[in-house]
Amino acid sequence: MRPEERAGDVPPPFPPRRVARGIVQTERHLLGKLPERVGLGLDPAQRRLRFAFSQHYAETLDIFTESGIFTHAVNIMKSVNMQSPSEADALRILREVPGLTVESRPPNKDKGSVVIKFGSERRAVALEFKKLANAATAWHVVHTAEARPTVARMLVASESTAEARAILMRHGIAFADAMGNAHIELPGLLLHVGDSSRGRPSTKAMPPRLSGKAGVIAQALLLHPDRVWHIGDLAKEAAVSTALAYRVLNRLGAESIIETEGKGPTKLRRLADFPALLDLWAEEEGGRPTRTRAFVLAQTPRQLIEKVTGDLQEAKLDHALTGAAAASLIAPFVTAVPVVELWVTALAAPNELHSRLGSEAVGEGANVILLQQRGDTPLAFRVRTNETWISNRFRIYVDLLKDPRRGREQAQRLRSEVIDR
Repeated sequence: MRPEERAGDVPPPFPPRRVARGIVQTERHLLGKLPERVGLGLDPAQRRLRFAFSQHYAETLDIFTESGIFTHAVNIMKSVNMQSPSEADALRILREVPGLTVESRPPNKDKGSVVIKFGSERRAVALEFKKLANAATAWHVVHTAEARPTVARMLVASESTAEARAILMRHGIAFADAMGNAHIELPGLLLHVGDSSRGRPSTKAMPPRLSGKAGVIAQALLLHPDRVWHIGDLAKEAAVSTALAYRVLNRLGAESIIETEGKGPTKLRRLADFPALLDLWAEEEGGRPTRTRAFVLAQTPRQLIEKVTGDLQEAKLDHALTGAAAASLIAPFVTAVPVVELWVTALAAPNELHSRLGSEAVGEGANVILLQQRGDTPLAFRVRTNETWISNRFRIYVDLLKDPRRGREQAQRLRSEVIDR
């Protein structure tokens, strides 16, 4: 007779120090592989044997009682209609939008679907909730929406960055956050709440931020969008440690910006979402460079560029033209160059720079701005064009975005005609 058929038998006691482990091991031996929901699907002999186990060891291990063994199974069988924490958070945020009424999960709709009402209009939308929405998050939602164009989609977040909101608005995707920003543009329904300039930088995003040396890794990926990378090769290309490259790639993988193949040391990575990486780096590239303002006598912007870059090259000071001046050399549509901006090695003192250029230090009316940053990371991947060192096109783009004059307009033109693939 098999052990499980001798329902009245009780196995001999285990030594005290092995009671808990012994019970589990013996039950598995006698009962075989039981269903995942403990206590369900047992035949009468198995139930009697389990009860015998519970009675025999009740004094040694309190949790193995009849009620203790079956409580989990009983609880599982209860049907409770509960919202997930993320869905509940999303609904709370939506209901705080002025004038918006929200009904959770309409009949015959997937989990995460809601009906939003504004005035007399009523629309069903598919929600996606994130704690923090940055540029990469926004692009992920854009790609999801493009894959299913018939589904109205909405991103709800506790926090969102200004760049994320701008990306979503450009692609007609609704969003709302707990900071008071909301934009919903659906057939017959238009709602915009909040200041589009509000928003915390994504400091709580997955570390590390794409600035400094981590930003150099991002540029390496952007400059070689079709290359397949070993982590050591990427670290060497960006002149950073393998540890930093590993952390950055892990973060970008979590953001669905890169894709991987293989496992272990042979794992390969490649860029999967070019615009998402560019926008994320532009959003997070920070730092406050030292600015040396100068006035250099020249008749035209072109003469000014040639004189400043020529003097720095003669002095053997590493530098790279950036901003509108650099864009004018690679994009003929950029004609307005009010100020010549250059990145210069941080090893040079401001007085030395003035001496080399024969310039004057000025507060207002500067026509040259010399930028310096610790580590000289802005000089990474500079290129030589017509005997002039200029920043790579992605650095020029990011620097233009920060220009308070016509920089953003010029940056978008540069992106559409030079950068976008």
